[in-house]
Amino acid sequence: MWKMGNDEEDRAESFLDEDSEGICSLSTTQRIYASAACLLSGLVLMFLSLIVFAIPIKFALLFTFGNVLAVGSTAFLMGPEQQLRMMFDSVRVYATVIYIGFVVLALICALWVLSELYSIC
Repeated sequence: MWKMGNDEEDRAESFLDEDSEGICSLSTTQRIYASAACLLSGLVLMFLSLIVFAIPIKFALLFTFGNVLAVGSTAFLMGPEQQLRMMFDSVRVYATVIYIGFVVLALICALWVLSELYSIC
């Protein structure tokens, strides 16, 4: 289904390949349920972050963890190694670095505001 770069053109891999078992072996149905639960919880956290938009600490934490859960939900389908390989592929490496940079920046800004609040008291 998916063809990798020039080195691996002969090897097509699907998302639900049984070789991507990782630490614990999950059945295909369990992987789909885990991915759906992870994605749903990530979307709920991102929605909750929009409700508390005026509170920067809560917003940044909820939005960041919601994004990480949503992106991490695909690790259940294809395995974490395959996902990292695809994220750091030469075509996607810039987008991945920018995404990770902004996630870290959001956490730094939220924690900076938190430290400023506690230093005032």
